[in-house]
Amino acid sequence: MALRLVSDFDLRKDVLPWLRAQRVASAAAGARGGGPGVLENNYESLRILNVERNGNVIYTYKDNKGNVFFGLYDCQTRQNEHLYTFEKDLHVVSCSVNSDRTLLAASLIHSTKEGRKNELQPGSKCLTLLVEIHPVNNVKVLKAVDSYIWVQFLYPHVESHPLPENHLLLVSEDKYIEKFHIQVIQEDGSRVVIKDSGHLPRERVAEDFVWAQWDMSEQRLYYIDLKKSRSILKCLQFSVDEKFNLMFEAPLDITLSDSGFKLVNFGCDDLQDQENLSKHLTLCVFTNHTGHGKTFTAALGSVDSHVTKGLTFLNLDYYLAVYLPGHFFHLLNIQHPDLICHSLFLTGNSEVVDMLPHSPLQSLSGSLVLDWCSGKLYRALLNQSYLLQFLWNTRLDCEKMAVLHCVLSCGGDRRFLEAKIIQWISENISTCHSFDLIQEFIIASSYWNICPETSNMDKLLPYSSVLTWNTEIPGITLVTEEIALPFMKVHSFKGYWEKLNSNLEYVKYSKPHLHYNNSMVRREWHSLISQEKTGRRRSMVYVKNILDNATKVISNLEARNLEPRLTPLFQEEDNHQRLLMGLMVSELKDHLLRHLQGVEKKKIEQMVLDYVSKLLDLVCQIMETSWRKHSLHPCVPHFSGRASAAEFKVFHIMTRILEATKNLFLPLPPGFHTLHTILGVHCLPLHNLLHYIDSGVLLLTETAVTRLMKDLDNTEKNEKLKFSIIVRLPPLIGQKICRLWDHPMSSNIISRNHVKRLLQNYKKKPPSSVIHKSSFSVEFLPLNYFVEILTDIESSNQALYAFEGHDNVDAKFVEEAALKHTMMLLGL
Repeated sequence: MALRLVSDFDLRKDVLPWLRAQRVASAAAGARGGGPGVLENNYESLRILNVERNGNVIYTYKDNKGNVFFGLYDCQTRQNEHLYTFEKDLHVVSCSVNSDRTLLAASLIHSTKEGRKNELQPGSKCLTLLVEIHPVNNVKVLKAVDSYIWVQFLYPHVESHPLPENHLLLVSEDKYIEKFHIQVIQEDGSRVVIKDSGHLPRERVAEDFVWAQWDMSEQRLYYIDLKKSRSILKCLQFSVDEKFNLMFEAPLDITLSDSGFKLVNFGCDDLQDQENLSKHLTLCVFTNHTGHGKTFTAALGSVDSHVTKGLTFLNLDYYLAVYLPGHFFHLLNIQHPDLICHSLFLTGNSEVVDMLPHSPLQSLSGSLVLDWCSGKLYRALLNQSYLLQFLWNTRLDCEKMAVLHCVLSCGGDRRFLEAKIIQWISENISTCHSFDLIQEFIIASSYWNICPETSNMDKLLPYSSVLTWNTEIPGITLVTEEIALPFMKVHSFKGYWEKLNSNLEYVKYSKPHLHYNNSMVRREWHSLISQEKTGRRRSMVYVKNILDNATKVISNLEARNLEPRLTPLFQEEDNHQRLLMGLMVSELKDHLLRHLQGVEKKKIEQMVLDYVSKLLDLVCQIMETSWRKHSLHPCVPHFSGRASAAEFKVFHIMTRILEATKNLFLPLPPGFHTLHTILGVHCLPLHNLLHYIDSGVLLLTETAVTRLMKDLDNTEKNEKLKFSIIVRLPPLIGQKICRLWDHPMSSNIISRNHVKRLLQNYKKKPPSSVIHKSSFSVEFLPLNYFVEILTDIESSNQALYAFEGHDNVDAKFVEEAALKHTMMLLGL
């Protein structure tokens, strides 16, 4: 199934065997009462009470006399410990142990004779007790009231030494929260007792609330109070000392009744049982950032399902899982919630929905999940293997997009994972119509390769190639609304609060979109290429720095991939692609330096090299997979010979890669265009080939055309191909290529280019009375006169008009070429 629940704790496996062993030991010693050995056969009373911040599990059970035992399971040592015993038939509402395991707080009520233990008897009391348990000693009554009380010790973030003062939260059903300050001292060596237990300081933390949630991992209290019928969400942050701060207030667009009362994550009591769930709003707070409110309306997947309660929310780092057993399972992307296509929505009697636990789960801190019905504590993870299988089977584009990101967010062996996705892309490249599979894979995989390592990178690098999504998702209606931003109450932030505040500032002041794009690179690259074509050059130092950046990228890529390549890439300079990757390094580095505060320059430079290297590496991986799949030879193919079916398929993949990277203006590995052109000449008829060249799909490189001139002989078909290629080359490259082809056509082209250069700035002079005879004994006065003009220009501007690298191109060469071309046309 999409969700993998890894067991961290199981009452039946981790506690029950220990209890039975204790029972045997007690029976052998003839012990009576006072110990865990008196469990008898009352195993069904064993249940979890609380999971503390350090992961320790507090549980309770009763013997056949009704005595209540408290135990603790240490998640680090995997050992159980007996904490305390109440020799009365009581029902435990709530329990908590301090981080030093010296104090136990518990609230209890009398059990009814009928076995209904969820209600207080008339006149009965809920006792809230504080017990010294190191060793077991005094018991202090903190509260004796007619309403339920829940207790929770605060846990410091540093647990290296015992704390002299402990802090305990008391949450009352009468809608107030108090905090007790409890100082402890040591007596007689290791004996820990409460100091001045008769006068424990307390303070009111909150009151008149209708809902509260405890975040044990971050030690935060969220609660909602009603002001003038308006729901206000507030957050208190508790620190190591006795201080706590109101961090923010946020208005909520939900309706709550002031007669209601709901607690979340205050232990694992069964007072608010499943029968009452439908009477209260199922509300959970997850610490993440958005600038909008999103309301999802989901159609129930199965009208025949008998499971109609128990909506479950699970925190999965970058995703929030929401599911109603038997009806639907949603993975909401909370890292990038803007587009609905980045979230996964499964509805109905699908295998994914049916395989999820049907008992309600309670989401604790991080990815911890408690199934309090079975007494199991899980770590919830996305099931990467299942998601990969789902990727192969799904037919909906929205699910392909969502699952692709889900899989990449899981981490693990990235090389293996990318290979699996590339294999899927190769088989399904033409089945996706709403977005480009290669584009999305390259952008998403590069993002997940860099962003988890550094905070605040999620807003600086592109997450997806898709900017809008208008395709309907079956069974889901989404309404996005602007929400009032939380009002931050504190001005000095650290950690999570610093990140949240920066996100709020970003939304509040409508800062420009910070995701990097290659628009600046595109303009600068086109400028450099244009200057190159016209013979003008930018500062050599500037160009050298850009090319040095490209060299670093390629070196970084090669250092991370030591396996020999099958594809014949990186075998030529390919300055155009090197300029592109070098410019991208420069622009991306400047972008991150502007917006990524607090990160040293050297680390940013390495991140940029890693990111651009990853873009190239992903293209190489797609090429390698295709090359290996179709068993092509690692050498560059020759122009001669017929194309095989395998070459047709590889050419098609390369064309899709080019299309994907061209739209995003991403660099390609040096040699890509040469290889693509060679395969194009192999695979396409001439008219199709020329159409590909003219439309920019095939880019003629000097290396590819040079090989074409050398590999192909001068048959009529090849002459037509060569001439069609040459006339499409930039002038500077065309002049070089023409010299490699010993053919009248190339001589004609060379002559035309030479004449064009000579006559560009020609100013007519008085005609000379002397006509120099041509070397040919042909009396053709127009040609003789024209050659004389060329000779005069050459003699007066010899240094300026000398043909670079081909000194024998002159008026005489032009004359001979013109005559040969005329004779050929006349059939002489």
